[in-house]
Amino acid sequence: MARSPSFAGVILAAGESARMGRDKALLPWHDTTFLGGAIDLLNPYTEMVIVVAGKNAAALEPLVYSKGAFLVVNPESERGQFSSLQVGLSEVLNRGRDAAIVALVDHPPARLETVDRLRAAFVEAVNRDQWAVIPEYGGKHGHPVALGREIIEFFLKAPRTAIAREIEHAHQDRIQYLAVNDPLVVASVDTPEDYQRLIAGAAPSLGKS
Repeated sequence: MARSPSFAGVILAAGESARMGRDKALLPWHDTTFLGGAIDLLNPYTEMVIVVAGKNAAALEPLVYSKGAFLVVNPESERGQFSSLQVGLSEVLNRGRDAAIVALVDHPPARLETVDRLRAAFVEAVNRDQWAVIPEYGGKHGHPVALGREIIEFFLKAPRTAIAREIEHAHQDRIQYLAVNDPLVVASVDTPEDYQRLIAGAAPSLGKS
């Protein structure tokens, strides 16, 4: 029998944005912000959107709630992005969902058609006993990613010192890499110069695979 996953969206937004000099979650993007755009992007494709914040929780709270999303706080955000991923994925399972579409707030929101393809590919992949779908552009792996319960459990059981890439590489035979025509999936915005290039329409810098 075909399996129909129950999706939650997860947006990792707990970083301190030290190199940017201001919170990347609140960078203007079209008629909203990076965070607002990410919530808008995931809402149509998930049953709920969970935003993981850190010390910036109070600043993000009004925007998160105005868009009908949920806010959770990583109490150890200084440990880095993997700790926020574990907080977010734990919340996914606690809220009764068994799949997640995970986005990073330091990437501009991907295109709607990209997430539509990602979600559809995951629904097909999970019935072939695959656990995740990761978009690719220009030979680089990007975000958002779709994760099933099996790989979510591996992320949650991993030691505090782990990184997501280690778990991905350990289970590559269970992961589908999906080529997409969307440079935003690998656009990493870390500095004011990166942001200005993005706004000016220059080719975004490619993230690391």
